[in-house]
Amino acid sequence: MKQTVDPFKIKEKYYTDRERIFNNPDLSKDSFQFCIKFTVLVEEYIIKALKGYKLNCAIASVGSFSRRELSPFSDIDLMFIFENADDHDQLIKECITRLWDSGIEVSHTVRDFSDIDKFLEEDLHSYTQFFETRFILGNSKIYNAWNDQVFKSLNDDYKKKLILEFFEDIKLRHKKFGESAKVLEPNVKYTAGALRDLQVVEWMYCLKNNLFLTSQKEITQTEIFFDILKKNKILIPRAIARLTESYKLLLATRNQLHLLSEHKNDRLEFTYQEKIANIIGFEGASWQKYMKKYFDSANNIKRFSRTMMKRFEEEVTPQISDHFMIELDDDFSIKNSVISIYSNAELTFSIILRACYYRGLHDARFDENLRTKIIEAVIDFEETQNLEYQSSVFFREILNLHKNVGKTLDVMNELGIIGAFMSEFKDLVGFFQPGVYHCYTADEHTLIALSNLEKLGEESSILGKLFQATERKDLLYLGVLFHDIAKPISISGHEVIGAEIANSVMERLGYDQNEIQIVQFLVRYHLNMEQVAFRRNLNDATTLNNFVSLFPNSELLDLLYLLTYADLSAVSQVVWTQWKSDLLFELYSKSKTMIDERLSGQDLLSSTIRDIISSSEYIDDDNFKDHIEAIDDLGYLQNFSQDEINKHIEEIQKGIPVSVFFKEVGGFTSITIITRDAEALLSRLCGTLSINDLNIHDAKIFTRKDGIVIDNFNVTDFRTGTLVDESRYHKITNDLNLTIENQLQITKEFSKIKSKWWRIENKLFKRKGKIKIEFEKHDKFTIIDVYSPDRLGLLYQITKKINELGLSIYFAKINTKADDIVDSFYLLTKDRKKISPNDYQLITFELTETINEML
Repeated sequence: MKQTVDPFKIKEKYYTDRERIFNNPDLSKDSFQFCIKFTVLVEEYIIKALKGYKLNCAIASVGSFSRRELSPFSDIDLMFIFENADDHDQLIKECITRLWDSGIEVSHTVRDFSDIDKFLEEDLHSYTQFFETRFILGNSKIYNAWNDQVFKSLNDDYKKKLILEFFEDIKLRHKKFGESAKVLEPNVKYTAGALRDLQVVEWMYCLKNNLFLTSQKEITQTEIFFDILKKNKILIPRAIARLTESYKLLLATRNQLHLLSEHKNDRLEFTYQEKIANIIGFEGASWQKYMKKYFDSANNIKRFSRTMMKRFEEEVTPQISDHFMIELDDDFSIKNSVISIYSNAELTFSIILRACYYRGLHDARFDENLRTKIIEAVIDFEETQNLEYQSSVFFREILNLHKNVGKTLDVMNELGIIGAFMSEFKDLVGFFQPGVYHCYTADEHTLIALSNLEKLGEESSILGKLFQATERKDLLYLGVLFHDIAKPISISGHEVIGAEIANSVMERLGYDQNEIQIVQFLVRYHLNMEQVAFRRNLNDATTLNNFVSLFPNSELLDLLYLLTYADLSAVSQVVWTQWKSDLLFELYSKSKTMIDERLSGQDLLSSTIRDIISSSEYIDDDNFKDHIEAIDDLGYLQNFSQDEINKHIEEIQKGIPVSVFFKEVGGFTSITIITRDAEALLSRLCGTLSINDLNIHDAKIFTRKDGIVIDNFNVTDFRTGTLVDESRYHKITNDLNLTIENQLQITKEFSKIKSKWWRIENKLFKRKGKIKIEFEKHDKFTIIDVYSPDRLGLLYQITKKINELGLSIYFAKINTKADDIVDSFYLLTKDRKKISPNDYQLITFELTETINEML
């Protein structure tokens, strides 16, 4: 073997040439050219590095390297193809070593002709790599013979089996990485509508047509595929152009993700979105336009992939005789749950909505021809703005379907129908606000909320029964459709603007004023129930009275409860918890009783306390009655069992300075501390829990008239998010005793622990977010809501600052939403007066500064 060039010189030159490509601003905006330049560069340097080797095999590229779509840190996969399974280990070892010494970090597989039949029988899925290769160097005759054999061995049964396996793989991948093309932090390779969706379609097309898409021309495999689709008139030129633009944007995103991360990374997190937008041509504040474009592109790919998959499915499954076809009307027919158009009628919007109505009514799908016609017709409508008024008839019929409303609207959104029909909804498509706790774009969130609502029809829960008893479900669906519709105009106040938009659209759709007012009410107040349930004291008469005053009747309360559930359940998997479900139901049930029985908040709370005491086994126990009357807070009775309350009384009577109880509740460890109230007690307790590596999810404060406090915290281990191990109970108890006795220097200990947290914090908390302080007036207290990105120990610092400002906390509610918190505090000054509005600005400044130091 003759080696004429030092591999380390090759490496130096390769790195220089590679960096020239990576740093070329023009190539960063043209992903196909970027990938071609980089892939060809790697091919050239592999040939240079192995020059002089006598190869009795073919060396071929595989995967993205074969497709000539290498991103900066993609795997550089090689396949060594031999005629037989003789011992080739030494040659392969020398080649791989040479390539790595030359700076080309390849991975490789070794195959011979016997593997073709072997993989057909044993690992059909891995067989895919055999028909996605490109010759680089070595024996071209072996390579050509290999390709001939690959497709000769594939009979129709194998092809059908492999295509069905692809279908199953797509389902599993989407389940793992996201079934929606509008996940806010998508995986650009694997989420629905991502690069792999189109690549799988290419593989299935190759299988069906015994086709290799590789070419020695400097062009990507995807471009070759698009040319074939155009040549064979599978897609019209306009659709090809849309698909090309969409795929290029996702590929450009992946390229820049790799470069910014300096390693293989396919997760488009918030921290990268603005940076990539600026690099690829969406400079300045228009990075949200980039993300909207990204979601539109992902939806295009998802839509195309679904259409092609249905095409392949129809081709590999037995055809049903036309004798089973049923004519639905003069335009549409249905066979085997597939709707087709058989007339030559031009697709007006009324006809499209009629087709969608049939789709939902029969739980069917559109065939490829109808689906394609609808997509192109919708684009034509959007360009000409030619929508006829009578289109609203079938839209209303869709909302009145007994089932499949969510599924139908979801498909209508995917095909662009809702946005074209209702221009107000179009701005919602692909819209999201960064730094909040949503996982989906606003349109996707809306339709998931509607589907979750519709699923209640199959549940026996309280919400399920409430939904099933709802007479006008269509108005509830409209409330969901409109609840966030004004967010693209302004997130702040979107509920007020949204109510006006609902009025305008519903008038256009032909609804009467009574119907419109119901939906307007739901949109206008869709945030209130959540805000009161999660941020306010539900055992405070003023809070209950203010909330109930919104409702002219209990039917509107029922609808708002259902809408609030739908909204929260569609945010993300972690937002709708049992704790939040319980709080929401507590507010609903109390409000329902007050409205139906015409009770005030004070009447309700007093009667509830009397009922609980009278039903208690300790009704004749004076100590029990005195203890309950000393607390005078219904929340205490709801939070603790009778046995727990009895233990509290025993501990207090013993005169023990500090008592600590632990128990496991759901996914939390509940810690209850009984002691005498003292200066900055809540802050010191929060600090003590923080220095024990605990994350506080909820805090409840109960104070007796004699100054005894019973504080309860729901916590988890912040590293794992799981229950606190019982072995740690002793240290936590000891630290709590020390801090109450003023023997633990919390500030000093907190500084120590903070220094070891910073790496973990960087992993756990990635959002920047915004800080906001809001004040609300109350009969007895001043209520402060603190909005902030979450940080470890944040509650300790906030409560510490509140104490330093000369304020006392009488009630606190902690609400964590992913990386964000909304902490609410009922406050008075040290002389038990409400805070003067003149002090609001100072308090806002001090709290904001404290939080900024944490961030």
